[in-house]
Amino acid sequence: TAMKLGAGYPMGPFELSDYVGLDTMKFILDGWSKNYPDNPLFKPSSLLDKMVAQGKLGRKSGEGFYPYKK
Repeated sequence: TAMKLGAGYPMGPFELSDYVGLDTMKFILDGWSKNYPDNPLFKPSSLLDKMVAQGKLGRKSGEGFYPYKK
């Protein structure tokens, strides 16, 4: 809500992650983590790993950070 109202963005970061796909986000973050292992910004996310393992991939699976109707 802060990014939508305050910054005028069409969606916030979690909604955008669901739209892109959590599996895609994990793939990108894993690549950055591998290339920059000492950078704390690219530390793997245990929450993202858990959600992808549970099949919660965002809009394409019907659930991610938010629920979606298939």
